[in-house]
Amino acid sequence: MSLFIGIDSGTQSVKAVVLDLEAGKIIAEARAPHRLIDGLPIGHLEQHPQEWAAAMDAVILEVAQKIDRTRVRGIGVSGQQHGFVPLDANRTVIRPAKLWCDTSTTAECASMTKKLGGPKAAIRRTGNLVLPGFTAPKILWLKRHEPANYRRLRHVLLPHDYLNYHLTGKTFMEFGDASGTALMDVRKRTWSTEAMAAIDRNLADWLPPLSASHEAAGTLRSEIAQRYGFDAGVVVSAGGGDNMMGAIGTGNVSPGVISASFGTSGTIYAFAAKPIVDPQGEIAAFCSSTGGWLPLLCTMNVTTVTEQIRALFGYNHGALESAVAGAPVGAGGLVLLPYFAGERTPNVPDGSGVLLGLNQKTFQPGHLARAAMEGVTLGMNYGLRRLATLGVKAKEIRVTGGGAKSAVWRQIMADIFGVPVVGMVEEEGAALGGALQAAWCVARRDGKRNAKISDFTGAVVAVKPETRCVPNQANMSRYRELQVLQDKMSLSLRDVFASQRKLTGG
Repeated sequence: MSLFIGIDSGTQSVKAVVLDLEAGKIIAEARAPHRLIDGLPIGHLEQHPQEWAAAMDAVILEVAQKIDRTRVRGIGVSGQQHGFVPLDANRTVIRPAKLWCDTSTTAECASMTKKLGGPKAAIRRTGNLVLPGFTAPKILWLKRHEPANYRRLRHVLLPHDYLNYHLTGKTFMEFGDASGTALMDVRKRTWSTEAMAAIDRNLADWLPPLSASHEAAGTLRSEIAQRYGFDAGVVVSAGGGDNMMGAIGTGNVSPGVISASFGTSGTIYAFAAKPIVDPQGEIAAFCSSTGGWLPLLCTMNVTTVTEQIRALFGYNHGALESAVAGAPVGAGGLVLLPYFAGERTPNVPDGSGVLLGLNQKTFQPGHLARAAMEGVTLGMNYGLRRLATLGVKAKEIRVTGGGAKSAVWRQIMADIFGVPVVGMVEEEGAALGGALQAAWCVARRDGKRNAKISDFTGAVVAVKPETRCVPNQANMSRYRELQVLQDKMSLSLRDVFASQRKLTGG
């Protein structure tokens, strides 16, 4: 009887779940918050990696009290993608981590892109554009803006890699999360010499060697195992980025399944057996954390927008849902461009939020709340349509994250996406994905070399049929009109955004 712990370290908190593999269900859960650093300039978003580790320790200790600790065989860690954790020669954190949602690196992106020979050349060399959210320009930012800190740099890790290091004492990086750095040739699964040279010729010495996703990062350090009350032989699997682990946790491990996460950010992704590279660079050409690839769209503003609207009007979640349900489809023509933190898809790092259509009828809490929910979903649909042009077409979408818990929002998703959407039995998809990957890793280490990740997801992952929403044809027509308006707003305001950013000191 084996237990596996899945960790999901996100932007706002760390979650832990314990999977009883034989029973095929989650038997314990815990959550602990951590914080963003206050007072930074606009576009700068950072956190202390040590706080992620402390929160992870707290949730593991909490779930450990609810289970038979002797049965724990493995731990799998999911972490927010793209963050830059700089370590010195002693593997001590040099400065706070710049996060996926940090958009302060536009100049560094331009510099790297120029050195690579332009956008098309960057895509040829790595499969992706160099975007502000990715890790590579954050490294160049450190070199340019904090040279004293940069001189100390000897190890580059991603957020989940840092947590693996905390658990095992080893530096390790797997294909899935590494593919989001803009330093890796995703087609060949190797570090790109050209991309690294655009930052520093020594960078190759500071990156861990790349490893396959079925391999183990290591086993628990003896002091960590003792602290948790676990056996020292507990395996820490490769882990991966939150989207890669979310794919596992929603059973998105073979072609034909599409998943969407409505959390702080919004992502839609699908498994692919071969690389899918967008010649325009709008869809990220990532690797999966299961041995395949994971073409993915990401928007930076989802529940952050709806939560700010909820706080503005003092709603609880039930009141927000009622307000949205009470407003007309399309919010009376009120359209939100939800670029509160800039935007990644489309690539508008200087963007800000814009409301079009305010008048005496629409300047109401319900209309504003509905426009927020619709606006962020229309933003995600921009990328879903781009995925379709690359051959990844949805027949049904499995949804997770905070937004997936809302019946009203799920109906809006179905109407905007134009396909049915359905929630999952286990809503913490990334944490469940970590536990499942750990089970897969342990099985292969135990001699089952032909074990497939689908052997584990097929037995555990399940949709919740009662959450399924199908599109309403009349609503679909209305949202197509609003999509055109939102797309036009985005295109026409991009020069304005750049000017406005200068006025605000960004």
